[in-house]
Amino acid sequence: MRPLIEIKNIHKVYHTPHHQVRALNGVSLEINQGEFVAIIGQSGSGKSTLMNMLGCLDTPTSGEYFLNGKQVSNMTENELADIRNQTIGFIFQNFNLIPSLDALSNVALPLIYRGVPERKRLKFANKALSLVGLKERTHHKPAEMSGGQQQRVAVARAIATRPPIILADEPTGNLDSFSTMEVMRILKSLSKTGRTIIIITHDLEIAKQARRVIHIRDGQIERDEFNEECLEGDA
Repeated sequence: MRPLIEIKNIHKVYHTPHHQVRALNGVSLEINQGEFVAIIGQSGSGKSTLMNMLGCLDTPTSGEYFLNGKQVSNMTENELADIRNQTIGFIFQNFNLIPSLDALSNVALPLIYRGVPERKRLKFANKALSLVGLKERTHHKPAEMSGGQQQRVAVARAIATRPPIILADEPTGNLDSFSTMEVMRILKSLSKTGRTIIIITHDLEIAKQARRVIHIRDGQIERDEFNEECLEGDA
């Protein structure tokens, strides 16, 4: 069976007036459907650039990216936007919620772009909020919720469209320890339903909770290993 995600010799070079920066330098990677993967690296390691490639937010300077068997590295921006809308649910460190909208409206927003009728939008959004334990916060705006609750709204927004891939960029970076545990619990439960979960992090303790940990340094994959402790815990 072909991998869900297949990257072959990806390079990304950013040009400035005085020099060029090699953010990714020959990265090759495969991720299968249903995997729970953490990509870990320090600032400047290339992990954010790799996230942008995986999320179809940017295109490589050279190399190939196949998503579900389709070559996406040479697609147009409109084609990439369709993939982001249909295939990937994004969770960001800073939540990216719209302050003037309540939790229900924030979660339902991506469904509007997919052309889902209003009745179904509200049904899907309510179900997603229930899944993350925020049924009682449906009509609260971001400013009326804690950071942990806002991040759970962001998780609900990411899963409301039922995407096969969840891409989380430092999803616990602004959270306290309790909220961090709660968000990770939700992501683990999503993984058990067959979703492919990819977490970008600099925190080794967060990375250790994934079944597979990919270490990136200086634009290259340094190590790619399965988390034996996590695998034993799932048995």
